[in-house]
Amino acid sequence: MEKFLENKFWQWIALFVLALVWGSSFILMKKGLASFSSSQVASIRIFASFMVFSPFFLKNLKLINRKNIKSLLIVGFIGSAVPAFLFTKAQTVIESSLAGMLNSLTPMFALIIGWFFYKSSINIRKITGMLLGLFGAVGLIYNGSNVFTSMDIHSLLVVLATICYGITANEIKANLKEMDGAKITMLGFLFTGPFAGIYLLFSKFPNAEVDKNIYTNLGFVLILALFGTVLALILFNNLIKYTPLLFSVSVTYLIPIIAIMWGVIDGEIITLIHLLWMGIILLGVFLINKAEAGLEAKQS
Repeated sequence: MEKFLENKFWQWIALFVLALVWGSSFILMKKGLASFSSSQVASIRIFASFMVFSPFFLKNLKLINRKNIKSLLIVGFIGSAVPAFLFTKAQTVIESSLAGMLNSLTPMFALIIGWFFYKSSINIRKITGMLLGLFGAVGLIYNGSNVFTSMDIHSLLVVLATICYGITANEIKANLKEMDGAKITMLGFLFTGPFAGIYLLFSKFPNAEVDKNIYTNLGFVLILALFGTVLALILFNNLIKYTPLLFSVSVTYLIPIIAIMWGVIDGEIITLIHLLWMGIILLGVFLINKAEAGLEAKQS
């Protein structure tokens, strides 16, 4: 994989594959929820990822020490487990396409958290992008209503998940520089996987005789774990090694497009006002990334 990613053509292919995989994760969650509870879908995803990584745990246990264990716990719980439960709970009410749109807030919250808690630099263009992103998110959640509905409240769960991603991104950048991304992800699941397994062990699953689609929908969740979690993270972490940061982060622009396409195929209603608010969010993310690219150019 690494030799391929030295080539510009394969870098673009990897970017679009990553967008397709992550953009499809929302519809896969939706399919899983047709047979399982939100907690079960999240737990199956986490435990399946844990099992995929399990052959490598013993070899890499020596990497855990007093200096990084707090950061690895943050990666495992705040960066993986909590968002998994938040997204599935949100999608018991909101459409998968809306979840995909709101997911594009992740870079904005990474900036805000980095500024407040990790002493990251900020300028007027970043602040403008941040405010635009927040404005677009409020528009998507509120969507012209006079009062917040249950859909709006569940949308806030997705926003909270993107805040978790923002915390984790800053923690990795600040305190886990010595460890590559695949090992960081794997060791994070070492902490969360057993809890997910214990929950599933005592969880009451639907009767297969009643729910004829249970195994098909279980398959969707397992695909989500294998491709949307394990393989996507490995691909992204390799891509970030061989391309400028701005190029890798640009996957943020493509994920909502894929999520919307799947939503339309599945019969979800996407209105022009939804697209307008999403466009405002993406404009804010673009300004943030543009400012970050300018800062990197000056430093180099």
